[in-house]
This record gives sequence, structure tokens and C-alpha cells, in this order.
Amino acid sequence: MASEKKVFNIIKEAGFEPIEDKGIIVKYAPENLSAKIAQFFSLEYYVLQLCKSELIFLPFSTITAGLKREIALQLPYSTIQTVSVKEDLLNYLISITTDTDTITLSTQQKELSDFRSAGFLTFGGLTASNWHKKNFDGTLKTLQSLNS
Repeated sequence: MASEKKVFNIIKEAGFEPIEDKGIIVKYAPENLSAKIAQFFSLEYYVLQLCKSELIFLPFSTITAGLKREIALQLPYSTIQTVSVKEDLLNYLISITTDTDTITLSTQQKELSDFRSAGFLTFGGLTASNWHKKNFDGTLKTLQSLNS
């Protein structure tokens, strides 16, 4: 579980400049039905955070559900060719095509996120602020604007 402030602190300590209100909870999207079934039980979630010059993926611990103090992936904006977002049942799929690869992510709809993993992972202790829900629309809009 992580407050948005904690996300910012970890990213700043790693030397990046996070943009306020531009982070959501994501996980890698499964490629087929078998992978969907297997991934249903997976707890591998990440904060996708837009920063000044890059996208950062900050992993959650699968054991404690707390943030790990490491950057799992960094994608400089200069390497991003296209970003597409489409609705997929109770989630949205985000496909990011870079110079070398395509990464497909799944993120939970903001309307149901209070009752799903995204809401749980954004719980900040004494405050009941779901920053995934708050940041959802603006983050997806900014991601789509990265198309070159």
C-alpha cells in the first residue's frame, strides 16, 4: 500500500522528476486466455508514473503490497512511438510501442477501483484517498498525447 507522496519520494530519490497527478496502478496484460487465468492470481502491480522526461514503472512487493525502492523500467519519451488506450471489460489496455518493442498493460477502471486492487494499493494509511482514481483520466490523456 502506498500513498502518492511515498511514490514521489522513491522516484525523486532515484533521480527522476515525477509530474503531479500523473500516476496510476498497472500490471502487464496477458496475451491469451490461459495467461489471463494464470495472471488472475498474480499480484505483480506497478505504479506507472509520468516524469519530466520519461515513464517510470515502480513495482509493488508481491509479499507485503508495499512499494519496492527500485525502478523496474524506465522509458524515455524520445523512444515512444505510439500509445493506444482501449476499454477491455472492467479494465483498460494501454499499449506503448517504442523503438524496439511493444508493452501492453492493464489498468483498472476508475469507477470500480475502490473495490479492486488499485484502491487497496493506493491506500495511504490514515487517509482514504484513491489516487489511482483521481489521476486516471489525466494520466491516460497525457499518455495518448505522447504519440509521435
